[in-house]
Formats: sequence, structure tokens, C-alpha cells
Amino acid sequence: MKDEQSKYVSKTVPIQSATFSNPINAEIRRAAETGIYDIRGGGAKRRVPHFDDLLFLGASISRYALEGYREKCDTRVTLGTRFAKKPIELDIPVTIAGMSFGALSGPAKEALGRGASAAGTSTTTGDGGMTEEERGHSDKLVYQVLPSRYGMNPDDLRRADAIEVVVGQGAKPGGGGMLLGQKISDRVAEMRNLPKGIDQRSACRHPDWTGPDDLEIKILELREITGWEKPIYVKIGGTRPYFDTTLAIKAGADVVVLDGMQGGTAATQDVFIEHVGQPILACIRPAVQALQDQGLHREVQLVVSGGIRTGADVAKALALGADAVAIGTAAMVAIGDNDPKWEGEYQKLGTTAGAYDDWHEGQDPAGITTQDPDLMARFDPVEGGRHLRNYLKVLTLEAQTIARACGHNHLHNLEPEDLVALTMEAAAMAKVPLAGTDWYPGKPGF
Repeated sequence: MKDEQSKYVSKTVPIQSATFSNPINAEIRRAAETGIYDIRGGGAKRRVPHFDDLLFLGASISRYALEGYREKCDTRVTLGTRFAKKPIELDIPVTIAGMSFGALSGPAKEALGRGASAAGTSTTTGDGGMTEEERGHSDKLVYQVLPSRYGMNPDDLRRADAIEVVVGQGAKPGGGGMLLGQKISDRVAEMRNLPKGIDQRSACRHPDWTGPDDLEIKILELREITGWEKPIYVKIGGTRPYFDTTLAIKAGADVVVLDGMQGGTAATQDVFIEHVGQPILACIRPAVQALQDQGLHREVQLVVSGGIRTGADVAKALALGADAVAIGTAAMVAIGDNDPKWEGEYQKLGTTAGAYDDWHEGQDPAGITTQDPDLMARFDPVEGGRHLRNYLKVLTLEAQTIARACGHNHLHNLEPEDLVALTMEAAAMAKVPLAGTDWYPGKPGF
């Protein structure tokens, strides 16, 4: 009888629970052992509807394609045309998102400035203030004003080319930033006017305003400090994009920056990254609708970010109504983050190239997300800048190729009619037809 039972048992295939998967069980055990929540960097790792779920309809007989070798496709964009005396003029509609000195090393910030300038676009400071490496190598630099006020300096406001008031971030809308003590070097501590080696946590909201009326006062204050020259951006996390965009417009923003949940962060709670916010695909059309309802689409520019990786992503974001995109994680990968050449060292840290996200620990083998002098010395900012320039060039060429194939001579002429969706979710979020139909969920009249 025993032999008969064992014969059947040996043929049973073990089935892993979809609810209690190995990663979930590992996290339960980690939480049970340590009693603290998990902190990491990066953006959401779960699969969410994204630009990959959309396809372009290239030209055929009903549309006339442009010849790539003879007919131009313009890529220029101007940001800040609403009120600023000196709007920012970019050669390409791809900018570098805010990443702080402290989270990133000085040489990494220099590389971002070098690469962006060589490509004819802008970069952004991040929490913790303006570094000379970044200002010195950035032709066009956006200065972020964050709830923490770390490194806040009116003189640096005037040295910047634009100002970005950060209300929310895609990876952690409603939450503040983290920079743990192991990355608070003497220089970082001095710039932030805080103790060395002590964890620094940014506030989740600005201390001197609580709503759109106060935000309007803050924007006017920033305009007065800078003589009404600099464009004022307002950055929001992707949660309630229609209402937040409307209020940003009402408060006087020149540019709205909209960040989806695939956008990265230096460090925050894993549960926050994975379970708060919306995919950028779900956010663009409501934000565009808010701009259109106010009669300000294209007059107030929309910059979107969160998971932009390819020229196809750029083209799709612009087709849905954005004026430009911002990249953060992709820019870091371009300059050398998570490079397989450091695989041996990643394994020593208990991870692998492509999965390393413990940026808060300051042990980055690539020398990008660290303040350790020995690790920073591994990173060449000139080479990193060259790689970023090349990457930005490829993004632009890919987007141009798609625009020409759709019959457009400017990237901003791409439109929702050029797109179809592969899934019901993407069709509903992007408000473009499901492939093979003229329908999307929620379409008026159906």
C-alpha cells in the first residue's frame, strides 16, 4: 500500500501559488526577520500597460510617407512660452529628468550635463542643490525647488535657465525622498546644511503652501526673483492628472511635468514604488484634456516621464499630446548604470547586472550612485557624456523615422489617429482604437 501511494506522490507536479510566489514569500521572511520595510531605488518592476501596447499606423495610400533622405522632420521644441521672457529652446524633445547630487555622484552629474549639451537639450538638478559640475557642463539647466529646500539658493535660481517646482514624483507621489547616511559625505552635508552620515528624508509637501492659491503666490515669488525671465515648471506625480494639471495651469505654470509610476527614485519604500500612482500611459490623455479644456494646449507645454526607453516611446508620447519627454533611468543606463562589465561585483552585493537597485547603500560598482571616492574614480564623465549623447541621438532618429513613416514633417504633428492599441487596457488609457476596430472602451456614442 505504501509503495502504491509513493508511486502516485512521485508523479505529482509541485505548483507554486500565484498569490504567494517565491518573491512574495521572500519578502514576508525578510520583513519577519528585520521588522523594517524594504527600501530600494528605481521604479515599478511590475508589468503595467505601457507604450509597447500601442502601434503606429504607417503611411500607405491613404497617407503619404516622407522620404527620409530628402525630406526633413523637425525635432525642435520651445518650453516656457506662456509667461517667461526667455523660454528654453531645445533641439530635441527629450530632456534629462531631475536626479540629485547625493543620490548621484558629481562625475555622474557632469556626464549628464555633457551629454545633454552635446545633444542640444537640457538637464535638471534634483534635490540637494546645484553643483558646479552640472552647471558648468549644462548649456541649459533646470533648477528644482523641492519640499526639502536642501541646497536652496536664490543665486542659483538666477543662474538656472528654468525652475521646476516639484510637487510630486512618479515613483512616490505623496511621499518624500530619502538619502541615507552612508551617502552623506562632507560635500553633500555642506550643500544640504545637514549633519554628515545622518539619514536625510525630504518632506512630502512644501512647507510654505498647501494648495493651488498658495502655489500661485510661490510661482510669482520665483518669477520676481528671476525677473520673469525663467520658465516655471510644475512637476506632478501621475495620480489625478486631469485635476492636478488644471490646478498647475491655474497657478501660472509655463510647463507641466507629468511623471508616471515607472519613473525612478534614488530610494523609497518598495511598497510605495509598486502600489502608488499610475502608469504614464494612463496619465497623458487626461493631462492633455485639461490643457485643451483651458484652451492652453501647446501654449502650456507638457513634458512626460516614467519609463521612456526608445524612440518609439518618445514618438508615442508626443502622438498622445505631449510636447517633450524626460528620461532618468534610461540616461543612467546609457552612462553605465548596471553595466554587465561589473557583474562580478554585483554578485558580491547579492544581485546581478540589470537588477541592482540598492542605490541608497552607496556601493554602486559603476561609480554612478555613490559618494565613495574609490568607486567614483571608476567613472569617466567624458565617456559617460559621449554615450548619453549617442543614446539621445538614436532616440531622436528613431522618433523621426516613425514620424516620416506616418507622413509628418515635425514630431509634434504626430497625433492619436496615428496609433492603435493591442490591448483593451491600453486602448482605454490612451483613448485610441483597439487594433482592427474603430472603438476603444469609453468612446463617446458607444
